[in-house]
Amino acid sequence: MDNGPSDIELNEIIESLCLSKVEEFILLGYEHVSGKDIWDCVSDKYRKTGVPSLHQIVNDILSLKSTQFMNWMTISMYKGAQF
Repeated sequence: MDNGPSDIELNEIIESLCLSKVEEFILLGYEHVSGKDIWDCVSDKYRKTGVPSLHQIVNDILSLKSTQFMNWMTISMYKGAQF
């Protein structure tokens, strides 16, 4: 009986998607973005609601816009987050 991907496989999928988004942002001129930055931005809203299903995480990463990301970075700086 297949239980779906393991936690390690899920982490690899999420990391790959975040790195893909980094490449997209680099093409748009945002050179100093990491996969961790993308994940921190996307997962920030999960703190209140809990981690959603994989398809929602995938959608959140792939649909992240550079303006949303920059807004999150700015707010995080004001909150004193470390970059």
